[in-house]
Amino acid sequence: MKITLSIFIFYTNAIHWLEAHLMPCWFKTVFHVECPGCGFQRSVIELLKGNFIISFKLYPALIPLLLYIGFLFLNKKYHYKFSQKITFYGLIAIFSIILISYIIKLNYQN
Repeated sequence: MKITLSIFIFYTNAIHWLEAHLMPCWFKTVFHVECPGCGFQRSVIELLKGNFIISFKLYPALIPLLLYIGFLFLNKKYHYKFSQKITFYGLIAIFSIILISYIIKLNYQN
């Protein structure tokens, strides 16, 4: 019971620390326009809190990106048959999601 409680306290403190220490976007500071990565940090925090829908709205590519990274790690160990195709098309899909969501974000920003 004590271990579970201490893990929970550490987890909530880590989330609060992350919220208090968000890095500012230098691109937005210089150009006054959000970059394709804006929203990523807040999306990770919302995902850690369990708010999947809010996380998706902030940065739609986060969950596919995490799944892609997980696949890459698993592929190192198990060497899947079609891993090259999955790696290539997965990367294209993630970049497409980032690009499309960025274009949509820019259109709603103005």
